[in-house]
Amino acid sequence: MGSENGCRIQENDELWQQLRYEAKRDADAEPALASYLQATILFHRTMEQALAFHLSNKLSSSILPSLLFYNLVVDIFMQDPEIRDAIRIDMRAVKEKDPACLSYCHCLLNFKGFLACQAQRVAHRLWSQGRIPLALAIQSRVSEVFAMDIHPATKIGKGVLFDHGTGVVIGETASIGDNVSILHHVTLGGTGKQWGDRHPKIGNGVLIGAGATILGNVKIGEGAKIGAGAVVMIDVPPRTTAVGNPARLVGGKRNPTKLTETPSETMDHTSFIRRFQSRQYSRICSK
Repeated sequence: MGSENGCRIQENDELWQQLRYEAKRDADAEPALASYLQATILFHRTMEQALAFHLSNKLSSSILPSLLFYNLVVDIFMQDPEIRDAIRIDMRAVKEKDPACLSYCHCLLNFKGFLACQAQRVAHRLWSQGRIPLALAIQSRVSEVFAMDIHPATKIGKGVLFDHGTGVVIGETASIGDNVSILHHVTLGGTGKQWGDRHPKIGNGVLIGAGATILGNVKIGEGAKIGAGAVVMIDVPPRTTAVGNPARLVGGKRNPTKLTETPSETMDHTSFIRRFQSRQYSRICSK
């Protein structure tokens, strides 16, 4: 086992070995990308080094030069086993849930939702250490580069998929559980200028559709589904579906329809619409 910048070679890291295999395959298949793949992935001993290098190239600026940013990110990765674990679980989630993700290599290099999430994990660690100005500088740079604005104080679980990612806004006191899938143009925001705990709490296994807006210190229960374009300002019980503006529960508030599968895994956005249309058709035919 060798080491470089505190990163030990992880010979038993199966995901990293698979990612390297994919990078070698792609370099052979597309010579125009060979140098890029060599510098970004194949040169490095660990996934942490490769990801830190890629993030530093994407996010460095005159304020945060590339080498400084790289060393900062590598140090945080190697100090925090929770982040190292989350990186791999997030990457597997992207590959398993998004049919557009061709490989783990593709995810690391090209999926800005994944990259923005890992940068936020770095910023969150800095925020937790009291390094507030640096955490906010990274948040600002992520917003500029990836068009995703996630406050560094936000708590994000593992296995989170930001699908497409563009236009996502998440406030300071929001929290996101494990195995959550969030599509583009989603807002987890406040309702005004009040201080304190003012943002949504997203439970495990939740699916939030494109363009949904969830406002205030509301709770989205485990395994719930938020339909595309919904505006939610109420608690959503576990394993139920909220749709519309203002949002309402499918099946009604008193007896909402219960989901039997985890929506963040099935990524099913439309079955409730088909069921609604089927019921409407049946009512029309019975008249």
